[in-house]
Amino acid sequence: MASAVFINCPFDAQYQRKFRAIVFTLVYCGFEPRCSLEVADGSQNRLDKIMDIMGSCSHAIHDISRTQLSSGLPRFNMPFELGIFVGAKKFGGRSHSSKTCLVLDAVSYRYQRTSDIAGQDIQIHQNSFEEVILVVRNWLAQFNSHTLLPGDVPITQDYKRLLRQFPRICIESGITTRRILYNDFVNIIKVWIAKKGSIV
Repeated sequence: MASAVFINCPFDAQYQRKFRAIVFTLVYCGFEPRCSLEVADGSQNRLDKIMDIMGSCSHAIHDISRTQLSSGLPRFNMPFELGIFVGAKKFGGRSHSSKTCLVLDAVSYRYQRTSDIAGQDIQIHQNSFEEVILVVRNWLAQFNSHTLLPGDVPITQDYKRLLRQFPRICIESGITTRRILYNDFVNIIKVWIAKKGSIV
């Protein structure tokens, strides 16, 4: 079974291309993307849902690039979820002690001025989905000691191909493109890559 990776990042339209690049890269490299969008259960507390998913994942990707003011207040949810993940690794016992995470930001050294994670190894994506693919792919490579993952160049090329074909795929599937569910998007990626023969 593929290793599960929890994704903690913005889900808005401005970040969408980078978010989808993360999901695409994970699937392309043989990992299972997980995030809070996969379950729509009105009876479950949102934080409980996030912690349940996070608890089942050995790895996580946290993007803290969007903690700027929104409606007069800073956006705390991304760094808060990063804190939960780090806390689980530290205090969650043996079953969580091997958790690993990739922390992303858009601008070099910005986090050092404002955060207690200044000692962490933060990767910078410069708000570029191509750079997101490169950084995520290289981070994943450490977990495949016996397998050479596809390089960032073919992953990026195929991601661009999928983006071009995506509207047609949605039309043929009878799915409204702008309202596509996360699970539908992941399944489209899996089918697209499997037919192409690129999945490892």
